[in-house]
Amino acid sequence: MAFLMSGVIVTGFTLQVALGRSTFAVPWPYHVHGAIFMGWIALYLAQHVSIASGQRALHARIGRIAYAYVPIMVAAGVLIMVTVARRTGAPFFFAANEFVVSNLALLLCFGALAWWALKARRYSGWHRRLMLVAMAVLTGPGLGRLLPLPLLIPNAWVITICTTFFFPLVGMAADIRATGRVHPAYLWGVGVYAAVFAASMALAYTPLGYAFTEWMIAGTAGAQRPMEAFLPPGFAM
Repeated sequence: MAFLMSGVIVTGFTLQVALGRSTFAVPWPYHVHGAIFMGWIALYLAQHVSIASGQRALHARIGRIAYAYVPIMVAAGVLIMVTVARRTGAPFFFAANEFVVSNLALLLCFGALAWWALKARRYSGWHRRLMLVAMAVLTGPGLGRLLPLPLLIPNAWVITICTTFFFPLVGMAADIRATGRVHPAYLWGVGVYAAVFAASMALAYTPLGYAFTEWMIAGTAGAQRPMEAFLPPGFAM
Protein backbone atom coordinates (compact mmCIF):
# COMPACT_ATOMS: atom_id res chain seq x y z
CA MET A 1 0.00 0.00 0.00
CA ALA A 2 2.91 2.35 0.71
CA PHE A 3 4.24 1.86 -2.79
CA LEU A 4 0.75 2.19 -4.30
CA MET A 5 0.04 5.51 -2.57
CA SER A 6 3.49 6.85 -3.40
CA GLY A 7 3.10 5.70 -6.98
CA VAL A 8 -0.22 7.51 -7.33
CA ILE A 9 1.33 10.77 -6.16
CA VAL A 10 4.41 10.53 -8.38
CA THR A 11 2.39 9.38 -11.40
CA GLY A 12 -0.11 12.20 -11.05
CA PHE A 13 2.55 14.90 -11.09
CA THR A 14 4.67 13.18 -13.77
CA LEU A 15 1.68 12.76 -16.08
CA GLN A 16 0.84 16.46 -15.97
CA VAL A 17 4.42 17.37 -16.85
CA ALA A 18 4.43 14.83 -19.70
CA LEU A 19 1.18 16.28 -21.07
CA GLY A 20 2.56 19.81 -20.92
CA ARG A 21 -0.01 20.95 -18.36
CA SER A 22 2.60 21.56 -15.68
CA THR A 23 5.87 23.42 -15.96
CA PHE A 24 8.98 23.93 -13.86
CA ALA A 25 8.84 27.66 -14.70
CA VAL A 26 7.05 28.55 -11.48
CA PRO A 27 7.94 30.62 -8.38
CA TRP A 28 10.36 29.16 -5.84
CA PRO A 29 7.71 27.98 -3.31
CA TYR A 30 6.60 25.34 -5.81
CA HIS A 31 10.11 23.89 -6.00
CA VAL A 32 10.61 23.97 -2.24
CA HIS A 33 7.26 22.29 -1.69
CA GLY A 34 7.95 19.65 -4.34
CA ALA A 35 11.38 18.78 -2.95
CA ILE A 36 10.10 18.50 0.63
CA PHE A 37 7.04 16.41 -0.23
CA MET A 38 8.99 14.07 -2.52
CA GLY A 39 11.50 13.72 0.30
CA TRP A 40 8.66 12.61 2.55
CA ILE A 41 7.70 9.92 0.05
CA ALA A 42 11.30 8.66 0.05
CA LEU A 43 11.31 8.65 3.87
CA TYR A 44 7.96 6.86 4.00
CA LEU A 45 9.10 4.13 1.60
CA ALA A 46 12.45 3.76 3.38
CA GLN A 47 10.60 3.11 6.62
CA HIS A 48 8.49 0.39 5.04
CA VAL A 49 11.43 -1.29 3.34
CA SER A 50 13.55 -1.20 6.50
CA ILE A 51 10.90 -2.73 8.77
CA ALA A 52 9.78 -5.27 6.16
CA SER A 53 13.39 -6.46 5.85
CA GLY A 54 13.74 -6.78 9.63
CA GLN A 55 16.12 -3.84 10.07
CA ARG A 56 14.47 -2.50 13.20
CA ALA A 57 17.44 -0.42 14.37
CA LEU A 58 17.64 1.32 10.99
CA HIS A 59 13.88 1.79 11.00
CA ALA A 60 14.07 3.49 14.40
CA ARG A 61 16.94 5.77 13.34
CA ILE A 62 15.18 6.85 10.17
CA GLY A 63 11.98 7.34 12.11
CA ARG A 64 13.58 10.04 14.25
CA ILE A 65 13.84 12.20 11.13
CA ALA A 66 10.07 12.20 10.84
CA TYR A 67 9.67 14.10 14.10
CA ALA A 68 11.28 17.13 12.47
CA TYR A 69 9.99 16.38 8.99
CA VAL A 70 6.28 16.42 9.80
CA PRO A 71 6.27 20.07 10.96
CA ILE A 72 8.37 20.97 7.91
CA MET A 73 5.78 19.25 5.72
CA VAL A 74 2.96 21.25 7.27
CA ALA A 75 4.89 24.50 6.86
CA ALA A 76 5.69 23.72 3.22
CA GLY A 77 2.06 22.80 2.61
CA VAL A 78 0.86 26.11 4.02
CA LEU A 79 3.44 27.95 1.92
CA ILE A 80 2.33 26.40 -1.36
CA MET A 81 -1.36 26.70 -0.53
CA VAL A 82 -1.03 30.43 0.13
CA THR A 83 1.15 30.86 -2.96
CA VAL A 84 -1.34 29.10 -5.24
CA ALA A 85 -4.31 30.92 -3.72
CA ARG A 86 -2.71 34.32 -4.25
CA ARG A 87 -1.33 33.46 -7.68
CA THR A 88 -4.42 31.86 -9.25
CA GLY A 89 -7.12 31.83 -6.56
CA ALA A 90 -7.04 28.01 -6.77
CA PRO A 91 -7.15 25.54 -9.64
CA PHE A 92 -10.19 26.63 -11.65
CA PHE A 93 -12.07 23.35 -11.12
CA PHE A 94 -12.12 23.92 -7.34
CA ALA A 95 -14.08 26.59 -5.52
CA ALA A 96 -11.57 28.99 -4.00
CA ASN A 97 -13.12 28.75 -0.53
CA GLU A 98 -12.98 24.94 -0.64
CA PHE A 99 -9.36 25.00 -1.74
CA VAL A 100 -8.28 27.46 0.94
CA VAL A 101 -10.32 26.37 3.97
CA SER A 102 -10.64 22.62 3.44
CA ASN A 103 -7.11 22.28 2.09
CA LEU A 104 -5.65 23.96 5.16
CA ALA A 105 -7.75 21.81 7.50
CA LEU A 106 -6.71 18.59 5.76
CA LEU A 107 -3.05 19.61 5.84
CA LEU A 108 -3.30 20.05 9.60
CA CYS A 109 -5.17 16.73 9.77
CA PHE A 110 -2.23 15.03 8.04
CA GLY A 111 0.18 16.58 10.53
CA ALA A 112 -1.90 15.51 13.52
CA LEU A 113 -2.37 11.93 12.29
CA ALA A 114 1.31 11.56 11.36
CA TRP A 115 2.39 12.92 14.75
CA TRP A 116 -0.05 10.58 16.50
CA ALA A 117 1.41 7.68 14.53
CA LEU A 118 4.92 8.66 15.63
CA LYS A 119 3.89 8.89 19.27
CA ALA A 120 2.34 5.41 18.97
CA ARG A 121 5.47 3.89 17.42
CA ARG A 122 5.80 1.30 20.21
CA TYR A 123 2.39 -0.08 19.26
CA SER A 124 3.00 -1.27 15.72
CA GLY A 125 -0.66 -1.96 14.97
CA TRP A 126 -1.57 1.65 15.70
CA HIS A 127 1.65 3.15 14.33
CA ARG A 128 1.49 1.73 10.84
CA ARG A 129 -2.27 2.16 10.38
CA LEU A 130 -2.37 5.75 11.56
CA MET A 131 0.56 6.56 9.29
CA LEU A 132 -1.26 4.92 6.38
CA VAL A 133 -4.29 7.14 6.95
CA ALA A 134 -2.02 10.20 7.22
CA MET A 135 -0.35 9.26 3.94
CA ALA A 136 -3.75 8.76 2.31
CA VAL A 137 -4.50 12.43 3.00
CA LEU A 138 -1.47 13.34 0.87
CA THR A 139 -2.66 11.31 -2.12
CA GLY A 140 -5.27 13.96 -2.94
CA PRO A 141 -3.00 16.08 -5.16
CA GLY A 142 -1.80 13.00 -7.05
CA LEU A 143 -5.28 11.62 -7.53
CA GLY A 144 -6.52 15.05 -8.56
CA ARG A 145 -4.02 15.04 -11.41
CA LEU A 146 -5.26 11.66 -12.62
CA LEU A 147 -9.00 12.40 -12.43
CA PRO A 148 -10.83 14.44 -15.12
CA LEU A 149 -11.57 17.22 -12.63
CA PRO A 150 -12.90 19.81 -15.13
CA LEU A 151 -15.67 17.32 -15.93
CA LEU A 152 -16.47 16.95 -12.23
CA ILE A 153 -17.29 20.61 -11.55
CA PRO A 154 -18.84 21.63 -9.12
CA ASN A 155 -18.00 18.52 -7.07
CA ALA A 156 -14.35 18.10 -8.07
CA TRP A 157 -12.95 18.84 -4.60
CA VAL A 158 -15.36 16.51 -2.79
CA ILE A 159 -14.80 13.69 -5.28
CA THR A 160 -11.01 14.04 -5.07
CA ILE A 161 -10.94 13.86 -1.28
CA CYS A 162 -13.48 11.03 -1.10
CA THR A 163 -11.31 9.02 -3.49
CA THR A 164 -8.41 9.16 -1.02
CA PHE A 165 -10.43 7.08 1.44
CA PHE A 166 -9.94 4.10 -0.89
CA PHE A 167 -6.55 3.33 0.65
CA PRO A 168 -7.54 3.01 4.31
CA LEU A 169 -10.72 1.20 3.26
CA VAL A 170 -8.55 -1.43 1.59
CA GLY A 171 -6.58 -1.65 4.83
CA MET A 172 -9.80 -2.19 6.74
CA ALA A 173 -10.79 -4.96 4.35
CA ALA A 174 -7.39 -6.58 4.85
CA ASP A 175 -7.91 -6.46 8.63
CA ILE A 176 -11.30 -8.13 8.35
CA ARG A 177 -9.88 -10.82 6.12
CA ALA A 178 -6.96 -11.48 8.46
CA THR A 179 -8.57 -11.14 11.90
CA GLY A 180 -12.30 -10.82 11.36
CA ARG A 181 -12.41 -7.23 12.62
CA VAL A 182 -11.15 -3.73 11.82
CA HIS A 183 -8.29 -2.50 13.97
CA PRO A 184 -9.39 0.49 16.11
CA ALA A 185 -6.53 2.58 14.68
CA TYR A 186 -8.36 2.63 11.35
CA LEU A 187 -11.65 3.53 13.00
CA TRP A 188 -10.04 6.44 14.82
CA GLY A 189 -7.81 7.54 11.96
CA VAL A 190 -10.48 7.43 9.26
CA GLY A 191 -13.03 8.86 11.69
CA VAL A 192 -10.81 11.87 12.43
CA TYR A 193 -10.06 12.35 8.72
CA ALA A 194 -13.73 12.17 7.73
CA ALA A 195 -14.79 14.49 10.56
CA VAL A 196 -12.15 17.09 9.67
CA PHE A 197 -13.14 16.94 6.00
CA ALA A 198 -16.85 17.33 6.75
CA ALA A 199 -16.24 20.16 9.21
CA SER A 200 -13.88 21.95 6.80
CA MET A 201 -16.44 21.83 4.02
CA ALA A 202 -19.15 23.17 6.30
CA LEU A 203 -16.83 25.96 7.46
CA ALA A 204 -15.79 26.82 3.90
CA TYR A 205 -19.38 27.80 3.06
CA THR A 206 -19.98 29.94 6.13
CA PRO A 207 -19.47 33.73 6.13
CA LEU A 208 -16.26 33.10 8.07
CA GLY A 209 -14.99 30.70 5.41
CA TYR A 210 -15.71 33.14 2.62
CA ALA A 211 -14.20 36.03 4.58
CA PHE A 212 -11.02 34.07 5.33
CA THR A 213 -10.62 33.17 1.66
CA GLU A 214 -11.21 36.74 0.51
CA TRP A 215 -8.73 38.01 3.11
CA MET A 216 -6.06 35.58 1.93
CA ILE A 217 -6.30 36.53 -1.76
CA ALA A 218 -7.21 40.23 -1.39
CA GLY A 219 -5.15 42.46 -3.65
CA THR A 220 -3.57 39.54 -5.54
CA ALA A 221 -4.11 37.97 -8.94
CA GLY A 222 -6.07 35.20 -7.24
CA ALA A 223 -8.82 37.63 -6.32
CA GLN A 224 -9.68 38.12 -10.01
CA ARG A 225 -11.29 34.70 -10.42
CA PRO A 226 -14.81 33.73 -9.32
CA MET A 227 -15.18 32.20 -5.87
CA GLU A 228 -16.94 29.15 -7.33
CA ALA A 229 -15.39 26.57 -9.65
CA PHE A 230 -15.55 27.54 -13.33
CA LEU A 231 -14.35 26.67 -16.80
CA PRO A 232 -12.01 29.30 -18.31
CA PRO A 233 -13.10 30.76 -21.66
CA GLY A 234 -11.99 28.54 -24.53
CA PHE A 235 -10.99 25.68 -22.21
CA ALA A 236 -10.61 22.26 -23.84
CA MET A 237 -9.54 18.94 -22.32
